[in-house]
Amino acid sequence: MRIALSQLTTGPDPGKNLRLIEEWTQRAADAGARVVVFPEASMACFGTPLEPLAEPLHGPWADGVREIARATGTTVVAGMFTPADGGKVTNTLLATGPGVETSYDKIHLYDAFGYRESDTVAAGSRTTVMEVDGVRLGLATCYDVRFPELFRAHADAGAAATLLAASWGAGPGKLDQWELLVRARALDATLWLAAVDQADPGTVPGSAPTGIGHSRIVGPDGTVRHALDAEPGLLVADLDLDEVTAVRKKTSVLANRRPEVWQTEASQTEISQTEVSQTEVSQTEVSQTEVSQTEVSQ
Repeated sequence: MRIALSQLTTGPDPGKNLRLIEEWTQRAADAGARVVVFPEASMACFGTPLEPLAEPLHGPWADGVREIARATGTTVVAGMFTPADGGKVTNTLLATGPGVETSYDKIHLYDAFGYRESDTVAAGSRTTVMEVDGVRLGLATCYDVRFPELFRAHADAGAAATLLAASWGAGPGKLDQWELLVRARALDATLWLAAVDQADPGTVPGSAPTGIGHSRIVGPDGTVRHALDAEPGLLVADLDLDEVTAVRKKTSVLANRRPEVWQTEASQTEISQTEVSQTEVSQTEVSQTEVSQTEVSQ
């Protein structure tokens, strides 16, 4: 399967960003890509007031993405914002193309490094795996990369690759973390990991995550196969799906998992904590009894 990662820099104007998506999708389609992945916040960059520009999945901006996918014959994955309750939005990946129409709402919100995504964004509650040309692909967004369970869930659902769209926050050590986490998640789940970030906007980093670039494609053995630098760029690559089967046969981390052990341990821990609490209550009652006996003696 040939996929394209579109490492671009989006601004605050959804209309201008949609035109960028059209231009970059056409370039990817001309290179033979079947799936074109854009970063998180492709609709509008972080640091922009999100509630006023959020649109439903069948609003004009999403319909514009659908038309681009239809015209190029590709499946396009792009980050947008949809309305949510309480004046918040949902950080959504729209995936649309021939025979494909689905979405993913970011599950793990970026409440870290001095930023609180949950102040303005509502969390998603379900995983998403789609099928393109008979190949299953999982969807994930940015901060999700710190949670290996999601990527293993994709593998359990038959995914051969996860498409990770990000707008990574800049700062000391953040590039090292990005590179390490992307490789680790591919190896955890023994699948291809195609991670596309917003390009480095070249401005002084603030608290809002606006991208650092360094998009990459990592093989199911955890090795980096293709990578970009910080600047805007289009990465087109073929994924060898047979390699997933070969790596899983050789490195059987999925088959060798024993979730029943840690699930049992978690239950036993809860029981132990309950017993400790009951013991503390009993000790308190004993102490109160001793106090009462002392008062009687007096």
